[in-house]
Amino acid sequence: MSAPRTFAVIPARYASTRFPGKPLALIAGRPMIEHVWRRCQEARVFDEVVVATDDVRIQETVTRLGGVAVMTSPDCATGTDRVAEVARARPEVDVWVNVQGDEPLVDPDSLRVLAGLFTDPAVEMGTLVRPLGAAEVNSPHVVKAVLALNGDALYFSRSTVPFIREPGEAGAVERWAHLGLYGYRRDTLLRLAGLSATPLEQAEKLEQLRALEHGIRIRCGKVAGRTVAVDVPEDVARVEAAMKGG
Repeated sequence: MSAPRTFAVIPARYASTRFPGKPLALIAGRPMIEHVWRRCQEARVFDEVVVATDDVRIQETVTRLGGVAVMTSPDCATGTDRVAEVARARPEVDVWVNVQGDEPLVDPDSLRVLAGLFTDPAVEMGTLVRPLGAAEVNSPHVVKAVLALNGDALYFSRSTVPFIREPGEAGAVERWAHLGLYGYRRDTLLRLAGLSATPLEQAEKLEQLRALEHGIRIRCGKVAGRTVAVDVPEDVARVEAAMKGG
């Protein structure tokens, strides 16, 4: 089956409590938003790559690159809301991929896997998982994903799931860590953006649980790659070191 028309949207908010102006922070001499935009281009699976921002400085930076940046409302509470605002104006686009603007090392191969999930017409929403490291099993900072046999998500949690009752059975269960990249059918995206926060979402502080609680299936693509997110200024050095290390 042929691939549906697919856009990537990079939400880029200027105001950040821990790192104001983060999308324009220089990493190896280039603004962070440029690194993310270029990696989306390298994936070669998107009909268009759009930066959705609330700040003209970010828009001007992307325009100088030859990219497309659209102004969105400063009242958008989440990146998903910002992507949905762009999608409302483009009814001809089938699939929307939300690429976080603070992950300058996002893997183009992983983006191809995510976009490829939507060649299956049954997929409403997609995301990515990678093998969970042994040192990450008990960390609440690494979100775990539990999958059905067909790759659909059963649950996401900061806790150690699944629980292994008999230690000897541990080898029979594959453990997965979640990567915060999402793709949506347009109707699913707009539906999600209109839903209120749900109990499990609020308890775990995981936005994707809103979809599961409302019966929206999430197909998970399996990848090997990791990424390094930029949350605070000190993370810039970590990313630059990772770039030098290949």
